[in-house]
Amino acid sequence: MSFLCPICHAPLADEKNALRCSAGHHFDKAKEGYVNLLAVQYKRSREPGDSAEMMRARRAFLEAGHYAPLRDALAQLLADALPGEGAEILDIGCGEGYYTSAFAQLARQRGGSGYGLDVSKAAVRYGARRYPDVHFCVASSHRLPFADATFDGITRIYAPCSAQELARVVKPGGVVLTVAPGPRHLVQLKALIYQEAKLHPEREELLDGFNLESQSTLAYPLSLNGRHACALLQMTPFAWRARPEVKTRLLEAVSFKCETDFAVRLWRRRR
Repeated sequence: MSFLCPICHAPLADEKNALRCSAGHHFDKAKEGYVNLLAVQYKRSREPGDSAEMMRARRAFLEAGHYAPLRDALAQLLADALPGEGAEILDIGCGEGYYTSAFAQLARQRGGSGYGLDVSKAAVRYGARRYPDVHFCVASSHRLPFADATFDGITRIYAPCSAQELARVVKPGGVVLTVAPGPRHLVQLKALIYQEAKLHPEREELLDGFNLESQSTLAYPLSLNGRHACALLQMTPFAWRARPEVKTRLLEAVSFKCETDFAVRLWRRRR
């Protein structure tokens, strides 16, 4: 399967260390094996996506296994929902590939391939270096560089993506697996930052072109040492609101306890 040019949407042909379309648009492959398909006109900042600091914090937290129950549950849901042979899987907002590697392993077991897409070059560079069997690219989730009806399954963990793009690249009968924070997700961490720690709102989600096949909640407690508690804070969108004394308190904690609460939905593309 080839990537599409992010500028003119023509197929990209492999030319040794680069990809090129029929219109002459050219994209070098990085030495780590990924390709950067984020066109300059679609960047919202010089270095979009998570910073290297945020990426390192997430990597330390995830590699400690704190979200392994979520990764394993999602992999099992995909295994049950996808065809027995030839599964092609894309992980949108893949970061450094912690979840992507598990999904790609499932795809390979069925004779397919695993793909990871993120807007952060720092995260994709690390993922490509660590997981060489995954096809990584830096690209916008709002302009997916793939042909119509390419994937049997797509995962979207917190990542934004338009329903129209999902419907375009998922095969009829294929699935999209989404994860969003449940009401009590990390509520104890939020309580250290806000005077009133509000619960995450429960939002009804609709994906045009898809039927909601199942929805479930995954919730379990965390007990973190100070380093991992600080890493978790750095991963969250409210880290910038945390006062220095909050970070110090977390770093000095022998055990910081908080809840996880994930809302998981499985969508099936209409045929």
